[in-house]
Amino acid sequence: MFTRIPANPLTLAAACAVLSVTFFSFNDMAIKFLSGGYALHEVVLIRSLIGLGFVLAFIIPFSGGWAALRTRRLPMHLLRGLLVVASNMFFFLGLAAMPLAEAVAIFFVCPVLVTLFSVIFLRETVGRHRWMAAFLGLAGVIVMMRPGTESFTPASLLPLGSAVAYAGMHMLTRTIGRTEGPGTLAFYIQLTFVLVSLSMGLFVGDGHLAEGAGPSLSFLFRVWIWPAPGDYLILFGIGIASAVGGYFISVAYRAAPAAFVAPFEYFSLVLSVFWGLVVFDEWPDLLSFVGITMILSSGLYTLWREKVAAPVPVAEAPQLRR
Repeated sequence: MFTRIPANPLTLAAACAVLSVTFFSFNDMAIKFLSGGYALHEVVLIRSLIGLGFVLAFIIPFSGGWAALRTRRLPMHLLRGLLVVASNMFFFLGLAAMPLAEAVAIFFVCPVLVTLFSVIFLRETVGRHRWMAAFLGLAGVIVMMRPGTESFTPASLLPLGSAVAYAGMHMLTRTIGRTEGPGTLAFYIQLTFVLVSLSMGLFVGDGHLAEGAGPSLSFLFRVWIWPAPGDYLILFGIGIASAVGGYFISVAYRAAPAAFVAPFEYFSLVLSVFWGLVVFDEWPDLLSFVGITMILSSGLYTLWREKVAAPVPVAEAPQLRR
């Protein structure tokens, strides 16, 4: 059954969004770490099987039990899942050829798209201050990509494509989240990943398309191999991080308007710089830092406006399955 959460929905959404990007940031770092030795769809399959097991064992029992898996909106779940798959594939392929912080920063055109899509598709109200912040973030992304210069690389378009798919996914989350619990949303995401990854493995898992490909396409088409024993723990961590992160972000976007939740995801920018420095010895150059600062500032400005803006009636907190 559904029970009411005794928390301010905006506070709940903010906390869940921050938790989700923390788990997703670990996921990004670990997949980039493994990108030189495994095929992307093999890593995603292992991650998703672990994530699916975690959802069934620990999330579904607290989300209404097996009844939570029943849905009358299966096509919408599958479409949402395919958007997440596309977003992940584009982003991870970009990671194989780009520094982590730069790929994450370019991906953060996503809140601009979420703001735009929330107006077009969800008819949510977005004030001029949010628009100003959104376009400041967009300008930061342009600085990061450096179009028209020798520093521009086609790989930088991959995180951009990822952002478009990710924003579309959150529009669907906001739409079907009114009737579907976060456990249900998390289950069908993981199931879609498993189905797509298995299909890719059957058709290209022998590595016949990998010869002569660049870093991104090699990551996509590399032959499947058995994981090294030392990588089992990393793969397990990726699976858990994906499942938990997916659950929390579903809660966040059910609890509050999309334009409110999206800026909290900027926290992963800070985490990406940290992981890039500590794990990959990557340090953004001056222009990249300018772009990152612009993107981060746009998110912080939006949060400040939410705090000082006149209070408005808030929708009832979402009712989660127990």
